[in-house]
Amino acid sequence: MFFPDSRLKQPGGKKGAALAVTEPTPQNIAAGMDGGLRSSGKARSEALLPSPCIQNHAAFLTIGSGDLQCLWFGGSLEGKSDISVWRSSLSDGCWGTAEQMTDDTHMSEQNPVQFDAPEGRTLLLHTAQPGGNQDTCVVRMREAGRAPRDLSLPPGTFVRGPIHVRGDGAWLMPIFRCVSRPGQRWTGSHDTAALAVSKDAGNSWREIDVPGSIGCVHMTLVPLAGGYAAFFRRRQADFVYRSESRDGGESWTAPEPTDVPNNNSSISVIRQSDGLVAMACNPANASMYPDARRASLYDELGDTDTRPNATGGCDPIWGVPRAPISLCLSDDDGRTFKTRFVVEDGPGTCLSNNSANGQNKEMSYPSLIQQDDGTIDLAYTYHRRAIKHVRLAPDWLESQ
Repeated sequence: MFFPDSRLKQPGGKKGAALAVTEPTPQNIAAGMDGGLRSSGKARSEALLPSPCIQNHAAFLTIGSGDLQCLWFGGSLEGKSDISVWRSSLSDGCWGTAEQMTDDTHMSEQNPVQFDAPEGRTLLLHTAQPGGNQDTCVVRMREAGRAPRDLSLPPGTFVRGPIHVRGDGAWLMPIFRCVSRPGQRWTGSHDTAALAVSKDAGNSWREIDVPGSIGCVHMTLVPLAGGYAAFFRRRQADFVYRSESRDGGESWTAPEPTDVPNNNSSISVIRQSDGLVAMACNPANASMYPDARRASLYDELGDTDTRPNATGGCDPIWGVPRAPISLCLSDDDGRTFKTRFVVEDGPGTCLSNNSANGQNKEMSYPSLIQQDDGTIDLAYTYHRRAIKHVRLAPDWLESQ
């Protein structure tokens, strides 16, 4: 170890290349998980990453030591104690054997974020929780050769988006808080967003709340002139929301909706070298699928928690299909996204997290990165059975 059905019709949408796995059963997907990056259309190639796990979810792309690397969590089922963080690197057109990065057999270790610190350290941050109790989660930081440690953040803190370094050297880590209610079970109804700031290389953290952010999670930062824009997944499954800071993250406007639908699933947002803001997401929401509902994210764990569900707050919606995977572009700093391309389509069924029996058909939790030459790399969950990597050449958009 290095460390101990009916599809949305989108405005401006264009079809991407066909699915690489002709009949995406769990068995066929597993057979294709050899890591080979192969052409799948004009200016496009794709691969299914190797993994020994039956479930693979929450990809995070980064460029480390010159190679493209992908981290994710894998095991038997999200929330179970065999869920750990894994990593693979792309070299000579093939993703290498997956390496297990974490090994706490009592916790579900999720949502990896790799950070190459300015002083040369490579850090792995991730969440760790018992079962489906996200309100008891801790954030752990690991460094090669050192024991992992829990960060001094309140219980229920989660990470997902990349860490940014401010001009004064401060580390800016987007977080969201899975807030518990006394005597009640966590449901996501009181989750809020914040920015954690460290001025001592991650030894201590100060939290800055995003006002009016109940239901806004998976905060992702994009640089603006003089500050940052932040983009949010929404527990209410309505739209991607956006907030701004003009003082380097020290204060934030209340989040407001963009024109991109959101299904209570993760997004990834970057600023491209041409200045456009690019978002990878599932542009679908609850109003488009009024009958697609499940009780909660963890309703398959057989939890013995008998507490009543939390009351008040927002009304979280689970089960809206997680598809298509789309690339949306904005020329107004992410206020609107008028240009949208479908990278891959499919049923997106996510009424079950089970990745062994074919019930789950989601394509979700994208991670987006751009190479120096303009190449776009995108990784995402594929039916919860695999992590899929799609590479789009700089001229891909022009070829659509």
